[in-house]
Amino acid sequence: MPSALPDGDAAPSDGQLPEPALRGLGRRPFGVYVHVPFCATRCGYCDFNTYTAAELASSPASPVSWLDGLRRELELAASVLGSPPRVDTVFVGGGTPSLLGASGLASVLDAIRASLGLADGAEVTTESNPESTSPEFFVGIREAGYTRVSLGMQSAAPHVLAVLDRTHTPGRAVAAAREAHEAGFAHVNLDLIYGTPGERAADLAASLDAVLDAGVDHVSAYALIVEQGTALARRVARGELPAPDDDVLADRYEQVDATLSAAGLHWYEVSNWARGTAAWCRHNLGYWHGADWWGAGPGAHSHVGGVRWWNVKHPARYASLLASGRSPAAAREVLSTSDRRLERVLLELRLVDGLVIDALDPAARQEARTMAEEGLLDPAALKGVNGRFGRCVLTLRGRLLADAVVRRLT
Repeated sequence: MPSALPDGDAAPSDGQLPEPALRGLGRRPFGVYVHVPFCATRCGYCDFNTYTAAELASSPASPVSWLDGLRRELELAASVLGSPPRVDTVFVGGGTPSLLGASGLASVLDAIRASLGLADGAEVTTESNPESTSPEFFVGIREAGYTRVSLGMQSAAPHVLAVLDRTHTPGRAVAAAREAHEAGFAHVNLDLIYGTPGERAADLAASLDAVLDAGVDHVSAYALIVEQGTALARRVARGELPAPDDDVLADRYEQVDATLSAAGLHWYEVSNWARGTAAWCRHNLGYWHGADWWGAGPGAHSHVGGVRWWNVKHPARYASLLASGRSPAAAREVLSTSDRRLERVLLELRLVDGLVIDALDPAARQEARTMAEEGLLDPAALKGVNGRFGRCVLTLRGRLLADAVVRRLT
């Protein structure tokens, strides 16, 4: 959840949505994202909306006030949505949700059940920092109803973790993944970051070996981005560290893809690999397919029927607004037809199934054919087979240049 919020238009204090946005509610997948803004320490590369205990020491914000606000916001969601659909997916992110402990995460899920209800077979994910987990933690959240765990590993190399200001020991993420499996979790994800200054190809190879040794069925791997305002950005600006090199990042991506694919984990989104479709993250697929979701918590973003809004950032302000009976939304925007078309291209093109070519205008369709000749799009997928519409599906080279492909199609 990035710390910077867009401007947008004024959001109503009662949180009400335009009637057209509510049409079709329930015919599309519906998810809930919960943002936990608390962290034990601040990682040097992170620009998410997070706060350490020291940063909140002079404010009334706490996990207790945050949870109270969360319950109020979920009750607001149920009221605004009228007859809300039962929740298909839940994703608890942060921040560090595992700092709440198993009982705190159970309370989060209880609040969602009480306000909106969970659909049968719902996918329920929580992010966790390996250092704030234990065998007992995983047993507790599994019993509470969580079905999926995402662990922040980033790297197995101590010197890479040091540059990122990660506090967990290199082997702890693998151990945590095994503990999650032993607690009954069939679906466990490990996050990697590649391209950190000082990371060698051998370091990434060791990280990938550790991931495979952990036996997880899902891996997310992201290129390091130096975000403005972070400690890492200041170190790069002072010349203490080099900025990530685009050619090196491309090499590292190809290394990740080749290693994971050889081990049976195949890409289904540009930055995500899984061992079969059952391991795909359904919640994130909802984002990429433009589904509906309510984002609860400080700084969280929501989308329902073409209306997007985002909450105030600070947890004290968030809790205060809800305690006074007001929506915590800071601003919102109503997406135009062109906005929604652009987002569809931007998001669906990242998926292994790609974007149906009929979603493009004639000029963009011709551009897609040109890019197939250039090796950016799969020519066979573009033609379509067995009665299927042609689709724009990125090749490996296309994935490396995905942003440029999107610009050319829009």
